Amino acid sequence: MVDEKVNRVDEPVNGWELALLLFGGFRTLVDALHAELAAQGHPHARPVHGFAMQAIGRRGATGTELGRRLGVSKQAAGKTVDRLIALGYAERADDPHDARRKIVRLTPHGLDCLARSARIFDTLRASWAARLGPDRVADLESALRTVVPSDALRVDAPGWLGA
Repeated sequence: MVDEKVNRVDEPVNGWELALLLFGGFRTLVDALHAELAAQGHPHARPVHGFAMQAIGRRGATGTELGRRLGVSKQAAGKTVDRLIALGYAERADDPHDARRKIVRLTPHGLDCLARSARIFDTLRASWAARLGPDRVADLESALRTVVPSDALRVDAPGWLGA
């Protein structure tokens, strides 16, 4: 049975609702992002792929570095890399500084996915500003910058979420 009190604005606010609303906002944005990415030629991209591609970055990363950045084991990072390679988003290459290591790098397809993601997020932000008003969105962002520590903005969500 569905709780009829969910999302009722006339009920007293409970502390746990803030976390759920923030997570719901995150999910709303990420789900809309992935629907649009699919329409723009990236139908197999998933949120975990975005976190991993951000962690790989433009300079690339070793499997160990990637695992640390994502907050997962080297083996779990390797599985994600294998999937990114299968989808054409990444490749393994020799490390020019150490012949014993491999570097994971983004391919042009992976870079395209990240560039499209940035543009789509800009569009989604603009749609929120159109619905809520630009000042309210700016106030929300400002308030969140005040309470969210800068070190909380990491790409290790897969590890944090237990993926």
